Amino acid sequence: MRFDVLTLFPDIFQGYLGQSLLKRAIDAGLVEVRLHDIRDWARDKHSTVDDRPFGGGPGMVLKVEPTVECVEAVRRQDAEPGHLVMLTPQGRRLDQPCVERLAEHRRILLLCGRYEGFDERIRLILRPEEISIGDFVLNGGEVAAMAIIDAVIRLVPGVLGDEDSSEEDSFSGRRRWLEFAQYTRPREYRGLEVPEVLLSGNHQQIARWREENSRQRTLQRRVDLFDQRPPERTDEDRAN
Repeated sequence: MRFDVLTLFPDIFQGYLGQSLLKRAIDAGLVEVRLHDIRDWARDKHSTVDDRPFGGGPGMVLKVEPTVECVEAVRRQDAEPGHLVMLTPQGRRLDQPCVERLAEHRRILLLCGRYEGFDERIRLILRPEEISIGDFVLNGGEVAAMAIIDAVIRLVPGVLGDEDSSEEDSFSGRRRWLEFAQYTRPREYRGLEVPEVLLSGNHQQIARWREENSRQRTLQRRVDLFDQRPPERTDEDRAN
């Protein structure tokens, strides 16, 4: 799985790429992350990548020329042009079915916005998939790009030590309920004890307990998830 991150601030990713599960996946050759500075495609000596919006208003807007030309040049670096994702609050909200669909691609390009957003012609020319990680405002798309990388690599074969682990995560698996409660040593702490069934060694009883605990947690905390079913893939999804 290859990720190309197109950003004005590639240095933000240096610490992130050198830690934990992602670093191990990179070292093992299972995941590759390449960083590209959009400023390298600016046309003037000042490396200008933003300008004031036509019609007035606060802030600056990412310019069309360096952004489009950066994406096009990065796509040409590999025989597989990749699936382009624009990180924008106007996009589809990221959820686990979306992550699972993204994981089907061998190469993903993540275009990170900044300032007041993108010149509209960037979207019209490049026709990216637009994704938002939630209904809130960030300083830029870099944190959203990290969230997508973190979520997708868990579905890359070999990245997780236990391949069943991702199936038991919240929002994953057949029902997409919240994950059941987890416990480890010690068996008792400040009067709180581990449920006896988890110590029984009876795998069928443990599975039933976990199923019911997951159901109860979802009803109590995220009832909106309870009746959800995995969405059918559209023709557009299949084409991407």
